[in-house]
Amino acid sequence: MISRGLRWVAVKRFLPSAADYSGLSRSWPRDLMAGLTVGVVALPLALAFGVATGVGAGPGIVTAIIAGTVAAVFGGSRLQVSGPTGAMTVVLVPLVAQHGPAVVYPVALLAGIVVLLSALLRLGRLLDHIPWPLIEGFTVGIAVVIAAQEIPSALGVVKPEIDNAAAAAAISILRFVEHPHWPVLGLLILSVGATVLLTRVHRAVPAGLIAVVGVTVVAGVGGMDVARIGTIPAGLPVPSLPSLAGAGSLIGPVLVVAFLAGLESLMSARVADGMSDAPRHDPDRELFGQGLANIAAGFCGGMPATGAIARTAVNARAGAHTRVAALTHAIVLAIIMFAAAPLVGKIPLVALAGVLLVTAYRMVEKRSIRSVLTSTRGDAAVFAVTAVCTVAFDLITAVAIGLVLAGALALRRLASTSQAVVQVLRPDDLSSAAEHELLASHVLVYRLDGPLFFPVVGRFLAEMTAIADVRVVILRLGSLAMLDASGAKALGDVVQQLAERDIIVLFKGATAENERLLAAVGTLQPLVAKGHVFDDLGAAIAHAARHVRRVSA
Repeated sequence: MISRGLRWVAVKRFLPSAADYSGLSRSWPRDLMAGLTVGVVALPLALAFGVATGVGAGPGIVTAIIAGTVAAVFGGSRLQVSGPTGAMTVVLVPLVAQHGPAVVYPVALLAGIVVLLSALLRLGRLLDHIPWPLIEGFTVGIAVVIAAQEIPSALGVVKPEIDNAAAAAAISILRFVEHPHWPVLGLLILSVGATVLLTRVHRAVPAGLIAVVGVTVVAGVGGMDVARIGTIPAGLPVPSLPSLAGAGSLIGPVLVVAFLAGLESLMSARVADGMSDAPRHDPDRELFGQGLANIAAGFCGGMPATGAIARTAVNARAGAHTRVAALTHAIVLAIIMFAAAPLVGKIPLVALAGVLLVTAYRMVEKRSIRSVLTSTRGDAAVFAVTAVCTVAFDLITAVAIGLVLAGALALRRLASTSQAVVQVLRPDDLSSAAEHELLASHVLVYRLDGPLFFPVVGRFLAEMTAIADVRVVILRLGSLAMLDASGAKALGDVVQQLAERDIIVLFKGATAENERLLAAVGTLQPLVAKGHVFDDLGAAIAHAARHVRRVSA
């Protein structure tokens, strides 16, 4: 009965409750207006990300509606707005090119299950352990890839059959230079210019939507021959079970999508925390909500989704206080989808490309980049390597390389801070000044500060074994912040090498955990057998005095 109750408490924290809507009686007018604003802002982005992925505009809107609704109800942030995002597009474009548009269904479904399991395993706080320079480099790299993916549509050229987005963008530019299509370039300038300038008028102005409408009107009135979205289906045909027989080949992409869904959603929720006085998000519940959102999107004809930083920021700035705002945003998109689908199909692709180019540019926080580059050379290297690898390879490779580099640099910095401090024997520890003078010339007391682990072992051994003209070395171990097997073994080597030169080593004050490790590697037992392990410094000094007197007699 007790275990069943505990399981229910563990599950209950992931479920919606009345507390999610506290203050709604006062905030509902602001929530509704914020939801309307976000819905208008999200429309062109949902269309653009669906088209950019290669599945079409319909699944983009379906994802924004379904994932936006489910994540708003079950997620861990009151202000989070979820849907298709540029970062997810970066992962899905090569996947769709290889397997076809229908691949987004099993990927969304399986990735949702992985994210859901991550929530149940309480992995939501792992974001705190990802270095900030890596996240910034990751974001810049994604922004570059998003922009590169839009270059073919922005210039009205056929997308090159090449996986790397940057290389495809370069080829597209060369093709445009050889055969320029000036009307398309004019529409691109109009789309980008309107998006940038209207945003400067007021942040609440739906600049992206106005830019898309303006370009669509100009292209229609001018009778321009440009590529358009076309008919919007109500989602892709749901794949049959036999088509999922090769799902094993999707394990890698599914893990990448799940990682990205969790990472971007938690980053977005953290941004929302800093922009309002609403209760802080629950990271594990946020993963739970995003997992359900992706599962629902996969079943309903959508694509993988994440928390969207730009839309979440608009929601917070518009004064949202509860989840009703994100739910309203989904309802607004649903109304537009059913009422204006034929009109949406007439939007030129270049209009959406212009909006996404501006979105990619705004993803880059110049102040943050400047801060990273001027912090330390190591942090700047992590940032630069992660950004370059994101563009040159893929997201998971970039994150893996960035983490390895950040870890290596952190170990190097940690190793440089560890030290062994030499302490002079104090007269009040000894029976006479003469004895102090005798021991001061024959006994060294070291207090080991900081960590003693594998990166510092070599330097530690060199320092300790270089000791000369002494009879006893007392090692005070109580201040060791960390000890690993390499460090414990190094202490044993110090004892052995100094013993070969008739110098004895006394241990004082090791913690219970460090004593267990020293015993496990065989360092402690010989010292215990000789009575060379002490809990009190005075007792260790007294033993050293007796040894010095005996040897000097």
